[in-house]
Amino acid sequence: MSYLQLIINPGSTSTKLALYRDEEKLLQESVQHKNEDLQQYEHIADQVPYRLSLIRDFMARNHIRGEELSAVMGRGGLVFGLHTGGYRVDDALCAALVSDELSQPHASNLGGLLARAIADEYGIPAYIYDAVTSGELSPVARITGIPEVPRSSFCHVLNSRAMAIRYAREHGRSYEDLNLIVAHLGGGVSASVHDHGRIVDSVGDDDGQFSPERSGTVPMLPLIDLCYSGKYTKAEMKKKVRGRGGMVAHLGTSDCRVIEQRIAQGDQHADLIFQAQAYQIAKTIGLLSIVLKGRCDAIILTGGLAHSRLLTDRITDYVQFIAPVCVLPGENEMEALAQGGLRILTGQEQARTYHVPEKEASL
Repeated sequence: MSYLQLIINPGSTSTKLALYRDEEKLLQESVQHKNEDLQQYEHIADQVPYRLSLIRDFMARNHIRGEELSAVMGRGGLVFGLHTGGYRVDDALCAALVSDELSQPHASNLGGLLARAIADEYGIPAYIYDAVTSGELSPVARITGIPEVPRSSFCHVLNSRAMAIRYAREHGRSYEDLNLIVAHLGGGVSASVHDHGRIVDSVGDDDGQFSPERSGTVPMLPLIDLCYSGKYTKAEMKKKVRGRGGMVAHLGTSDCRVIEQRIAQGDQHADLIFQAQAYQIAKTIGLLSIVLKGRCDAIILTGGLAHSRLLTDRITDYVQFIAPVCVLPGENEMEALAQGGLRILTGQEQARTYHVPEKEASL
């Protein structure tokens, strides 16, 4: 029996759509959105009718019959209290995706809402898979020195877990039998510890290393002074941390291809900043190796920036003493969603049902 899945991956400026039959991608398209089309909506959830019309147009143009679909798979949103794996999109999860108390506003929250809307039309299931906020952090890993600001799992779970599973398969092993550290290198960089199939700790894109567009962790007291200096609004400070921090703040560009070209032309400052980025990513990997007490089977470097041999070689030079380093470049989000959905449809995994975590429910 074969399974046909519609994959929906909404982003801040686009909606990526694909059709998969089992593991074969039949077609894929990225629908770009103009700023003026999205700015008219006050809340992210208000975009659902607009994006739904584009999805239906995609289906019509490509002669996709909803009656032939086995499931609709949406990108997971930033909902608190999720574990890794898949969730059936039901009323409780939809409510959490639009709740200020149970989630953070982000375009990926639309994945479940859009998948549910399409799936309900044809009486088929809708799922999300490996949301950014999913993980199995232990109580000790959640504690910080400021009780009001606990740590939570936050990383590119979707691609990190998919590449960990791929690594295990290609080496004739089971994902659940391995200890892995995965660093996803993109506009933001995050890293995660995979302890026998569970993400037990992670460092998010604003929680450690700087990256092309993220500041990463900086000394806190000077940061507090900057927040109250009167020079910047709250929104501008958030932009310094996420969007205008890191490489772009130092070098005026977040395009590593441009930066590498500058380095090749003898730009020593660009070379220093690029080396510092590799250095900080490596420090994060080293930090996470402590969680595994040094018992790490492999370190995986993935994401779009993993295409940069200069970056991955510099990181590898620092961390290869910990464990063998494997480079699996690319974001692979659509493939990862399709593979996750297929594991659910074939019974290899069971989709979870979302329940409001007790702690978050009391906020």
